[in-house]
Amino acid sequence: MSEQLHQIGLRIKELREIAGLPVENLADEFGIPPDTYQLYESGTEDIPVGILLEIARKFSVDLNEILTGESPRLHAYSLVRKGKGMSVERRRPYGYQSLAHNFLHKKAEPFLVTVSTESDEALVPTNAHPGQEFIYVIEGTVKVIVGKHELVLNEEDSLFFDSGLEHGMKALNGKPARFLAIIL
Repeated sequence: MSEQLHQIGLRIKELREIAGLPVENLADEFGIPPDTYQLYESGTEDIPVGILLEIARKFSVDLNEILTGESPRLHAYSLVRKGKGMSVERRRPYGYQSLAHNFLHKKAEPFLVTVSTESDEALVPTNAHPGQEFIYVIEGTVKVIVGKHELVLNEEDSLFFDSGLEHGMKALNGKPARFLAIIL
């Protein structure tokens, strides 16, 4: 278990306990089994970004507060230089960089996502969360599963979809892929 994942688990557990909510209520609200939610709080199970966003919205905190324990401070603009986005350890084979982590009261969460080629070509890890999502492929080729649809996106292709549908991405052609993901 990574230390970052452990700290995130402690923060979401504290939010739930302060609100006086049982695990079962939140698990039901987020559409996941209570055992899974408890694994998230214990820091032993990786938490999909969509679930983290739901938790942040539920408790009226910024995603950055859950990820880092720090509150965003910027309100006019947030500049992130190349390669300087806040790295977020999430699920394999995805690497996330938050591109607006220090902006207060965001209406969307922009990430630069890198998908490695380390997992089985046939498997695409999926998740679902309320809202909508936009992806724009910067580099490489990505297989995208949205619900029952399987799409292949190349460089400069984009896709906007209902993120409440099971979805996942997989780099193709033996090369990592990078894309901009904006979660609304």
